Amino acid sequence: MQKPAAHAFASTRAEFKTAPAKSGQLFSLPKLAETFPNVARMPISMRIVLESVLRNCDGRKVTAEHVEQLANWKPNAPRVDEIPFVVARVVLQDFTGVPLLADLAAMRNVAASLGKNPKAIEPLVPVDLVVDHSVMIDHYGTKKALDLNMKLEFERNRERYEFMKWGMQAFDTFGVVPPGFGIVHQVNLEYLARGVHKGRDGVYYPDSLVGTDSHTTMINGIGVVGWGVGGIEAEAGMLGQPVYMLTPDVVGFELTGRLREGVTATDLVLTVTEILRKHKVVGKFVEFFGEGTASLALPDRATIANMAPEYGATMGFFPVDEKTVAYFKGTGRTKAEVDAFEGYWRAQQMFGVPKAGDIDYTSVVTLDLGSVVPSLAGPKRPQDRIAINDLSTKFGELFSKPIADNGFNQPAEKLTRPYVTDSGVPVKNGDVLIAAITSCTNTSNPGVLLAAGLLAKKAVEAGLTVAPHIKTSLAPGSRIVTEYLTKAGLLPYLEKLGFNVAAYGCTTCIGNAGDLTPELNRLIQDNDLVCAAVLSGNRNFEARIHPNLKANFLASPPLVVAYAIAGNVTRDLMTQPVGFGKKGQPVYLGDIWPSSDEIYALMKFAMDADAFKANYDKVATEPGKLWKAIKGTKGQVYDWPRSTYIAQPPFFADFTMEPKQLVSGVQGAKVMALFGDSITTDHISPAGSFKETTPAGKYLIAHGVHKADFNSYGARRGNHDVMMRGTFANVRVKNLMLPAGADGSRPEGGYTLKDGVQTTIYDAAMAYIAEGRPTVIFAGEEYGTGSSRDWAAKGTQLLGIKAVIARSFERIHRSNLIGMGVLPLQFKAGVSWETLGLTGAETVDIALADDIKPQGDALMTITRADGSTQAVPLTLRIDTAIEVDYYFHGGILPFVLRQLLAA
Repeated sequence: MQKPAAHAFASTRAEFKTAPAKSGQLFSLPKLAETFPNVARMPISMRIVLESVLRNCDGRKVTAEHVEQLANWKPNAPRVDEIPFVVARVVLQDFTGVPLLADLAAMRNVAASLGKNPKAIEPLVPVDLVVDHSVMIDHYGTKKALDLNMKLEFERNRERYEFMKWGMQAFDTFGVVPPGFGIVHQVNLEYLARGVHKGRDGVYYPDSLVGTDSHTTMINGIGVVGWGVGGIEAEAGMLGQPVYMLTPDVVGFELTGRLREGVTATDLVLTVTEILRKHKVVGKFVEFFGEGTASLALPDRATIANMAPEYGATMGFFPVDEKTVAYFKGTGRTKAEVDAFEGYWRAQQMFGVPKAGDIDYTSVVTLDLGSVVPSLAGPKRPQDRIAINDLSTKFGELFSKPIADNGFNQPAEKLTRPYVTDSGVPVKNGDVLIAAITSCTNTSNPGVLLAAGLLAKKAVEAGLTVAPHIKTSLAPGSRIVTEYLTKAGLLPYLEKLGFNVAAYGCTTCIGNAGDLTPELNRLIQDNDLVCAAVLSGNRNFEARIHPNLKANFLASPPLVVAYAIAGNVTRDLMTQPVGFGKKGQPVYLGDIWPSSDEIYALMKFAMDADAFKANYDKVATEPGKLWKAIKGTKGQVYDWPRSTYIAQPPFFADFTMEPKQLVSGVQGAKVMALFGDSITTDHISPAGSFKETTPAGKYLIAHGVHKADFNSYGARRGNHDVMMRGTFANVRVKNLMLPAGADGSRPEGGYTLKDGVQTTIYDAAMAYIAEGRPTVIFAGEEYGTGSSRDWAAKGTQLLGIKAVIARSFERIHRSNLIGMGVLPLQFKAGVSWETLGLTGAETVDIALADDIKPQGDALMTITRADGSTQAVPLTLRIDTAIEVDYYFHGGILPFVLRQLLAA
């Protein structure tokens, strides 16, 4: 047997103190800096990636050249080097985790059919799946809401949970945090993250991960390098593939000063998001530094880190310091873990928040915390910040602006006109119909949650109420939130305003707000009303919160409560009363807004180490009766019982150990869609609820499923037959192939033209596949922004779409397209499908070079209806050498499966 090669940088292995009387081993970056001096001035986030490359240098997947390339990182060098980053673990949420588990199960079917050992398909790093995306807000505003919603969750998702139970016994390194504990990012922050790990060889190394949710970046708030990837890429990572990426730029974000009284972490993150979107940080690391950064409480850091996908960065990283250590202590980690954690970072000379001038960044952005003002963001995108004193005016302007200008294209006189439901409820444009304290942006942050409780207390004492037709909910990211709101005496006041705990998980922000009443839906649709949701989330893309609510605003939890009381976003809360209380007296926002001293006095309830430990001990010992009652099948190979939730994925059909001869490029393709800018994964990937008239609804009805049991697209991600029918089926997506109406507006929904006739994209795709005809999609800038949904790429592939040609791509979706064998191609500067005058009636050929180079050229030939042709050069967005391999294997999954079975 061949001995493993000696480590090329063995001299960097060193001893450090894990406790006053104990020691351990690490791969020392200060020792490496003796050979590569600029390591000492590298951004902290890059040094953590460098440590992984150094420690995993095996001469095969990770070579000495990789170490040298990264150790020589320059802040403004061309980005041509590829980093193989080996992560310590993988985190999944259930919507993306179930299809990933289905892919693993299908790989085991392939192994068994080829006479191989199914156990060859086994995660090589720890994998944790947190069930948090399934619960919906069907019930709200009562003490029974949580129990009723949980029971419905288990009824709807029993087949999915049985499948998870099979996975828990089939795979040695696969664990599940059951429903009802909290949102994946909060659970990751409070429980899963260990700070540092100790390998079998006795070497300590920092925690790092990828997760199948774009907001995995919340973990960056405690000094952990990690980001969201699609399930496709995560799957490869857990099966032994490094996460490959081009060496990134690192933008330094210097925070100075202090937040003013009355300004929340949510206001800060909305400001940071606005600034960084303008700075264009897509594909880059952002690292926070400076005295203002050091002053931020750790939950405030996690709030900012969480929204990295909204400002476009790969991650928003905060270094480890005394506040990080205090957070680990306060959340119940053991003394040994905390000592090793602090000792490790000090030994690596990476402890503490850098000051200006300490680090060499690619560029630097500066924000004075004192300049931040109370804000919301919306009504359609998280980067569109609006100061609270401008909201009423801004909404009035957008109400009549054209759709192209982010407006609603409504006549101004409709804005104040009252409408009345059948039962007599008056509704106006701008009325708040959903008010939700939800999602991961804020549920890590006791400061804003205590503020919401204090505001509720003052409001109730002043005699204010919330109108009963407004759907109010409180969905904490962790059970700990309920505990400290109860101990602080604030939960009863939130409940009096309708903010009862309705779930623990990702609800309104993911599209699980549940429905409005039939009469409200009817009134909105019949009168084309622009009503609003106000939520403490991070996503407010069109049709995401509710298909009938066109205006959706992100806000801090206390502002969510305030706008629920006010009832309309046209009320200026800086000059007008929030409402009228006892004896009809006006009550202003300043009357009920809590002071920082009041919030600080209650923070002692939020950081109770014993409470955290007791809560998370229950994951294994007391997961709940509903979870214990779920029974999964046994065995190493799944038998795929008949189900409309779980089906054997088709991605390995006709699998062979050698890749089939692939045609390089695309020939004779028809155009499936012409899209504009900012097409999100919400527009592409199936999400939320759907009607019986949709292709997915018709499919389920044909299989005996009643409309009431449709559940959501997210819950059915384990069934490709449902998901491919819902791809590009968003009710707000606009295919610009379709002719405009008399008013200039385009039809909305998942439609296209085939042979000049309007039909659904799904039906057209099936017809093209039957004809043996490939298809392509054209788009504008920022194609694929939003959540890291692997089904946005999987559905694209299953619809027979061979290439997407866009002006620019979001990082994760571009990677996912390659992972599914779909070509991402980018127009050269100044060129777009509009400048080319495309109508969708053209035929498209795409030729690649015989020897494909990352980010090389491709040639598109357009043949118009009159027979004329035009050659258009494109940039191939296969960015790295490993992605070339993925493409020629038909995607990342066949590539990895061939490697595993060959071994």
